[in-house]
Amino acid sequence: MAKTSSVATAGIALGQRILTIRAQRVMIDADLADLYGVSTRALNQAVKRNAARFPDDFMFRLTRTEKEQLVGTVSHLARIKFSPVLPFAFTEHGAIQAANVLNSTQAIAMGVHVVRAFVKARQLAVSHKDLALKLAAFEKRLMHATVQLHEHDEAIENLVLAIRELTAEPAKTPRRIGFSEWKDGDPRRSAREKDQKEKDRSG
Repeated sequence: MAKTSSVATAGIALGQRILTIRAQRVMIDADLADLYGVSTRALNQAVKRNAARFPDDFMFRLTRTEKEQLVGTVSHLARIKFSPVLPFAFTEHGAIQAANVLNSTQAIAMGVHVVRAFVKARQLAVSHKDLALKLAAFEKRLMHATVQLHEHDEAIENLVLAIRELTAEPAKTPRRIGFSEWKDGDPRRSAREKDQKEKDRSG
């Protein structure tokens, strides 16, 4: 039995329905079926009848571990938690092909929105990667500038120390207090000896 689904409402949730599994952007069969207005079983039956049109790079079945991780982290897929069937994941090309094999009015109309959602997700991924590269380059430049600044600070500090040494006043020789022995030839010693001789003569 076909399900009715609002194209506008489904379009709002498209970004949340595109997931990354095995390094690929995919959409789970339950979500794709909901968007195309059919049951998950009807979608998978149509895919099975046209298996040749769905190679491995168009779709793949999740493992039990992948399913458990999926329902544990994606709240809107909790409804498939107790399903005994392992879900299929459709890549962008697989989602388009699914709309073609269903060949319903809603599937064809929603197929356009699905393609646009995948394109937007791809553009966001590219912009995020570009941003990450720019941040890495900026961090590298910042680290280099920090090292240069540290070396520059050391050079300035060494220059200041050198200037201080050149401009420092020479150390003063302390003045001796008390008796000091005069050396030969000192005028003060000659005058003293002369005075002493005159005293001896007068005595």
